[in-house]
Amino acid sequence: MLPVTDLSPNAILGDAGVIARTLGDIFEPRPQQLEMAHAVASTLESKRSLLVEAGTGVGKSFAYLVPAIARIIEHSQRIVIATNTIALQEQLLKKDIPVMQRVFAEATGEDEPFKAELVKGRGNYLSIRRLALASARQQTLLPAAVDRRALQAIEDWAYTTKDGTLSTLPVLERPSVWDHAQSDAANCMGRKCSHYQSCFYQEARRRMQRAELLICNHAVFFSDLAMRARDTGFLPDYDHVILDEAHNIEEVAGDHFGLSISEGRVRHLLSRLFNPGRGRGAPRGFLTTMRMASAEDGAHERAIARVLAARRVTDVFFEQVCDRAMQREGQPSFAGGDNNAVTRRLREPGIFNNLLSEPFGTLALALKQLRDTLKNEEDRHELNAYAERAAAIADETEALCEHQLEGCVYWAEAKRTRGQRMRATLACCPIDVAPILEDQLFGQSFSVTLTSATLSLKGQRVATIDSDDDTTKSGFKHITRRLGCESARTLALGSPFDYANAVELIIETELPEPSDPAFAAQANERMLHHIHETDGGAFVLFTSFAAMHRTADALAQPLESHGHPLWVQGRDGSRSAILDGFRTNERAVLFGTISFWQGVDVRGRGLRNVIITKLPFDPPDRPVVEARIELIRERGGNPFMEESTPRAVMRFKQGFGRLIRSATDHGRVVVLDKRIVTARYGRWFLDVLPEGVTPTIVRPAPSESSRWD
Repeated sequence: MLPVTDLSPNAILGDAGVIARTLGDIFEPRPQQLEMAHAVASTLESKRSLLVEAGTGVGKSFAYLVPAIARIIEHSQRIVIATNTIALQEQLLKKDIPVMQRVFAEATGEDEPFKAELVKGRGNYLSIRRLALASARQQTLLPAAVDRRALQAIEDWAYTTKDGTLSTLPVLERPSVWDHAQSDAANCMGRKCSHYQSCFYQEARRRMQRAELLICNHAVFFSDLAMRARDTGFLPDYDHVILDEAHNIEEVAGDHFGLSISEGRVRHLLSRLFNPGRGRGAPRGFLTTMRMASAEDGAHERAIARVLAARRVTDVFFEQVCDRAMQREGQPSFAGGDNNAVTRRLREPGIFNNLLSEPFGTLALALKQLRDTLKNEEDRHELNAYAERAAAIADETEALCEHQLEGCVYWAEAKRTRGQRMRATLACCPIDVAPILEDQLFGQSFSVTLTSATLSLKGQRVATIDSDDDTTKSGFKHITRRLGCESARTLALGSPFDYANAVELIIETELPEPSDPAFAAQANERMLHHIHETDGGAFVLFTSFAAMHRTADALAQPLESHGHPLWVQGRDGSRSAILDGFRTNERAVLFGTISFWQGVDVRGRGLRNVIITKLPFDPPDRPVVEARIELIRERGGNPFMEESTPRAVMRFKQGFGRLIRSATDHGRVVVLDKRIVTARYGRWFLDVLPEGVTPTIVRPAPSESSRWD
């Protein structure tokens, strides 16, 4: 389709552009936004790679949507936009893209100038056929009343849902029942299914194939990218990809190019196939519905026997993994991170007696043999899916036990569940994703644009497109090396916000260093002081669950007694529930660990104080961190300066960025770790501050905390 008018960034985003005419006073032109839009347009034209750091308030979604949509209209190309958070996806779909439809409709004269579609993983969709099958067999498949109530809730929802996805499904009393109703590639009957035309997933695929602008999350994109490396994939071919919140992609890519076998995954499969029940409880599971269906004597009994045999070895295998992770032989292990797990690196293959691969391979074979005796097409497809899952467990366990994936770090993990049971996981991920991404992402025929508020190890100042010798280019060296895109163009854009007048940066230099046993008590006093100074409205950011919980135990009573509701990650509900609770009271205080250093948006007076308890260095004995450090040493580098410090600086930059989310926000950022000014590497952290922000050094009097007595 040829444009009927100028669709350049200036024509759309400029002072007198289409957006300004369409939105009126709602839209404020920003030079940083226009600079970014031109850089993205150039990247789409040249099919090169670009990294853009755009400070808060730049309006980066409009800056990439405008050239992307212009490219779609003028060249009939398809573009994928992937985000890390649901919040940004919702912003794009419910706010930004509808505006773009209005703007480009005016610019082109077309009622629908482009088609946009949200892409979700298949497991998010309801299968009408599988739900009907589960409902018809619920007495044997789901003998527990709580399971049947959950299934009934799905059925009630199925009559009213428009998209058939988990996003609109009410909270289930037993969430695992969804497994009986979700869409699954391995048991899809395709056009043979009587519900093919009305299938939610198939309809979503048809819309996806018609759309030119696809919106998905990082997990979906990198899952597809990993599948494409094996000559499969589910996304249609595309000409360009834009990865927003790109500071997360190294971790997401590592997850999808690695392997993981969890105890929960294995037990879930077995219980879905056959659970003998306890005491007088009736057996349940899919195989209980097969007793009269098999045409071959003994096939059904053999399949059940294989499930029971696999169940017995599962207990023993994961006890091995758990014991190894928990270090019962007395060696050190790492406990921390947002999942509060305990992990231990596995340096050599053959540590575990691989009790799973043979019985799960045999189980897969037995399920296929039973499948071949059945006449009912639906049952055949269900058994095929279960057989594929069992075979995957067999293959992946062997790969993990024998360290078959080269260039990966392997570890055992033990995590305590809400029921206080220990659940084990065996996993691996690439030590360095750069070679993988260089080949599978940046080395492909499509252009790649990465954008985030935190990509560079320099402060956000003037807009600077990369030149060979300036400091902007050097600020991107860490991330371009980590992601395998060292030849990519880079652009650093400062925020339009007045940080110099909006932010007070306070550094507590009289506290002991965090390694000093006296640090915790004295830091607690200073936290209380600063929370009192702002009358709450505070995020307190920690680097570990253990430190956070100790502080919460010490400060809960004084905070509550002074009218400051305390919300603690891991204790008071989900991440979203904690944020919702925090937002309901302007005097509230939230304690969070690493996941709260980024991706959290609280605007206005609700958040006016961010307290950083400690510079966010990764613990050096985490398996993946330890492996990266060793790799750098092998290359003759300095791990602390090349790996540990840059990652900590980037996270510090993200934590600092929680405070100012709009032009009217203001408040203070407090740093309790004096190393930011006393250590030689402290300058790195100060260098990433926005222009105009200068620290205030505080030396408190001993009596200042008395107001909390």
